[in-house]
Amino acid sequence: MAKDELYRWLRQDRPTDEDLDRGTRHPPGYCHFPRYSEEYFKQLTAERLVTRIVKGYRRPEWQKMRERNEALDCRVYARAAAGRIGIDRFQEKHWAELERRLATPPASDGKPQQERTRVQQTRNQVRFKVEI
Repeated sequence: MAKDELYRWLRQDRPTDEDLDRGTRHPPGYCHFPRYSEEYFKQLTAERLVTRIVKGYRRPEWQKMRERNEALDCRVYARAAAGRIGIDRFQEKHWAELERRLATPPASDGKPQQERTRVQQTRNQVRFKVEI
């Protein structure tokens, strides 16, 4: 499912510069990339969806077109993780809250390093709660 979504997003057209100047936004899911090498994009598009007939029924399956596909795997795993913890449902208020939490420097409370480590380990077990 994440691969289907990614390949659908990769097929989206980029708005023209004129459209962007008029305030047109990129379509939801549009993929913005920095200057990656050609190898990255070959890996990202290393598979294709084919339909096989198994016991008389059509069965779609992903087939590798080249040996290396690490970029695709990483992108799909990252998307699955984002969906699992709810980032794909974040609204602007959620991003602002997360930014606020990350921007707050840790307090120098005078506690011993060992105690701070224990508290930090406990804190890392708590997930970011999303209220939609």
